[in-house]
Amino acid sequence: MKPTESRILEEALELSPEARAALAGSLLDSLEEAPDPEAEAIWEAEIAKRVRELERGAVHLVPWSEARRTILGG
Repeated sequence: MKPTESRILEEALELSPEARAALAGSLLDSLEEAPDPEAEAIWEAEIAKRVRELERGAVHLVPWSEARRTILGG
């Protein structure tokens, strides 16, 4: 890694978790090609379905800390 890249990384790691997540999302978005309209429509339908499930109370949210513990087996 170049010195400039290392410095940018060090500064980014000092940001709040929310700011780091936003930065990571922006960086990932910059790597993507133009979205596939069909895939976008499928994702929009899935998101709408999940929002309806939340609004109906059919599912409940789990805090990230709990989900992470479950994923990592801790």
